[in-house]
Amino acid sequence: MEFAAKTPADLTITPRDRRFGRGARQARWWHGGDPIATAWHNALSITFPRGEAFFIESVKAFRDGAPPKLEAEIKAFTMQEVMHSREHVAFNKRVTEAGYDVSGLEKAVVDSLELTKGRPQILNLAVTMALEHYTAMLAQMMLTHRRYFAGVNAEMKAMWQWHAIEEIEHKGVAYDTWLHATRDWTRWKRWKVKSIMMLLVTYRFWTKRWQGTLELLAQDKIGGAKARARLLWYLVAAPGPVTRILPAWIAYFLPGFHPWNHDDRALIQRADSAYADARVPAAA
Repeated sequence: MEFAAKTPADLTITPRDRRFGRGARQARWWHGGDPIATAWHNALSITFPRGEAFFIESVKAFRDGAPPKLEAEIKAFTMQEVMHSREHVAFNKRVTEAGYDVSGLEKAVVDSLELTKGRPQILNLAVTMALEHYTAMLAQMMLTHRRYFAGVNAEMKAMWQWHAIEEIEHKGVAYDTWLHATRDWTRWKRWKVKSIMMLLVTYRFWTKRWQGTLELLAQDKIGGAKARARLLWYLVAAPGPVTRILPAWIAYFLPGFHPWNHDDRALIQRADSAYADARVPAAA
């Protein structure tokens, strides 16, 4: 049984080989002088190097027998994720150079990935698919919220936007790989497994990012009820990432969902002009 991917036929996934912030000193509160925004993004960034390596392995495990277009998209997805990991390794190094101890956050990522060992690969793909939807939702928010990076220096803003446009560009790869890998499943089984995994991923994503952000804030002597209230306000009100991504999160559970049901390539085109000269050839 063949699957019917809804990814646009004319979509090209283009790895853009960019490097950011090399040799530069990163301010401790680099996100506009805001310790809350800085801690949130630092906690998010700590997850990327190991997390994206996990995404790559989860998707590549099902590339055999994939249609040629999907096979090429998996290759391009891999190239993009490798470069994202490289840049966040460099970014995280600057976070530690700014005086933060991130060993506890890194251990939390390692412990989470330990839970995936020995588990059926199809479940790891379901986790990857859910987390890729998270990265796409957050990327879309970052590129549409005009003041999201207010006060952030041009280099750091460019790094996060570069990552965001590529997350949008390849947002359908894990999902299409899932449709290919589960092509012999019933629709009910496919929906049930992906929905359960999204609920589990959502719980762990927000609890771990909440804990990690508070841990970094504590290193700035910002703690207690005041820190929790400020972080909650940041997440649900201003800029409110939880609130802003909620409709897209709900859509994941609806019949007929596909990441490309919402075609937001205009965001890529709008943000991509600055990177035209930095592209490497797309995967064949």
